[in-house]
Amino acid sequence: MAWISLLIAGLFEVVWATAMKLSNGFSHPLWTLATIIGMTISFGGLVLATKHLPISLAYPIWTGIGAVGSVIVGALYFHDQLSPLTWVFVACLIVSIIGIKLTSGH
Repeated sequence: MAWISLLIAGLFEVVWATAMKLSNGFSHPLWTLATIIGMTISFGGLVLATKHLPISLAYPIWTGIGAVGSVIVGALYFHDQLSPLTWVFVACLIVSIIGIKLTSGH
């Protein structure tokens, strides 16, 4: 269950980061509210996950999911232009997240 909480928390990190961008400096109330809700769910999931997982595993996986997800949303939704080398490093992040999980013993 801790891993599921961590996955949800990481996905909501992408939600709040995206909503923050769409809030345009918190000038759009609905996107601002979505940012706050996303942050609350994201941090709440991280708190639940760290009850059962070491912070040395939970935090890097949480931030990694958020980082990879934000890159993907940026490329697909905001049409960010990323170089092929950037995608190589995103792939390295994915491999690293999976590696941390597989070698954690949890």
